[in-house]
Amino acid sequence: MKILLTGANGYIGMRLLPQLLDLGHEVVCAVRDENRLSIDAETKALVEIVEIDFLKEFQEGLLPKDIDVAYYLIHSMSSSTVDFDEKEALSAKTFNTYMAGTHVQQVVYLSGIVNDTQLSKHLSSRKNVEDILYGGKFNLTVLRAGIIVGSGSSSFEIIRDLCEKLPFMITPKWVLTKTQPIAIRDIIKFLTEVIGNTNTYDASFDIGGPDILTYKEMLQRYAKVRGFKNWIFTVPVMTPKLSSYWLYFVTSTSYKLAMNLVDSMKMEVVAKDSRLQDLLGIQTHTYEEAIDMAFKKIEQNLVVSSWKDSLISGRFKKNLEKYIQVPKYGVLKDEKKLEIKDKERVLQNIWKIGGETGWYYGNWLWKIRGFLDKVNGGVGLRRGRTHPDKIYPGDSLDFWRVLLADKEAKRLLLFAEMRLPGEAWLEFKIDEHNILHQTATFRPKGVRGRLYWYSILPFHYFIFGGMIRNIAKAK
Repeated sequence: MKILLTGANGYIGMRLLPQLLDLGHEVVCAVRDENRLSIDAETKALVEIVEIDFLKEFQEGLLPKDIDVAYYLIHSMSSSTVDFDEKEALSAKTFNTYMAGTHVQQVVYLSGIVNDTQLSKHLSSRKNVEDILYGGKFNLTVLRAGIIVGSGSSSFEIIRDLCEKLPFMITPKWVLTKTQPIAIRDIIKFLTEVIGNTNTYDASFDIGGPDILTYKEMLQRYAKVRGFKNWIFTVPVMTPKLSSYWLYFVTSTSYKLAMNLVDSMKMEVVAKDSRLQDLLGIQTHTYEEAIDMAFKKIEQNLVVSSWKDSLISGRFKKNLEKYIQVPKYGVLKDEKKLEIKDKERVLQNIWKIGGETGWYYGNWLWKIRGFLDKVNGGVGLRRGRTHPDKIYPGDSLDFWRVLLADKEAKRLLLFAEMRLPGEAWLEFKIDEHNILHQTATFRPKGVRGRLYWYSILPFHYFIFGGMIRNIAKAK
């Protein structure tokens, strides 16, 4: 079958893509920016890529007409705390317009469980999108899921951050709300098994794991799986705003995502039946099994996708292409170069920068800068990196965003997502004469930007000087 995969560079899309290819399907990936599709060259050669922004007006001829099945995996919850529901409705309407020009027979939509009598803004938006998609000229299959547990998922990473960092927790009362977590492996299984199954046409199904737990029980069971104990005390006085700040400062989540998550966590998210599970004969994994599988992926460095690599995890909202050309005029620079002996080893060191490896010099200073950024509403250093030695354009790298990662050209270009009175780039390049070039470029905004640059200039001498020397000699 020929399958359209929207949201192909999202958390679910990146997991679903290799499974669809393994099943022998022809896949068309729909993304807003082709440069942000973080897949290797071999996989790119197997798929067709089209650039479509479903928030913009319909454009004729962007999609092939011979589409058989389409996945709708577009969400805007983390992009705003105000109008994300309007954006999601607009995306769905535009999607229907595009589908009307194809031969698509089935659309599969991954939504949220909406069985509570009162729905959060997030879940109400998901239900509204579902209603809009039912108005399309195709057979719709809706899979409604709760919390998804898997390496790199926002829910898993938040639980991981809380438990690993806080053995004692004073928590808001929403931790007593019931939910029904499901393993990412089971989500992908459901998504692939419904393809072409006429019994799932024009119907909505709840899907969940076998466990119904409160958020408090999820935190406690996580600790048990990891081999330690945590103490959780619930208080009724923590407001949604305070809860959002609590999640924002303790975990790697963005404030906007924290706000929307807290709003949703007040509602029970429990499946009302297991019709689809019975129909497809799928045996779902327990919550503990899902955690165990997630850590096996992490330990083997096989995390396929992470929510942190989404643009919505940071402050970067525009196309990457607009920043790839580093400005030459009206900028301040710190340029360093060093002759190297082992070009390939140095290139590997560059590709490992950030995350667990750190920044090769003065990591404690980088941590202080990350803390100050977090306090000022920035992304901080907690995002880390998805892979220990692989980098793709669009990936998050602590408080940087990868603009260009070209191993053949031996060049890595990063753009700063920390809060700054200007714009900053950090570039590493090895030339044909075995010279390593390291360039920090800053385009200040007004007098404040220039004062900022000159105030930290003394630190540059030590930090950037130590960085290039250690990159050149690290084993």
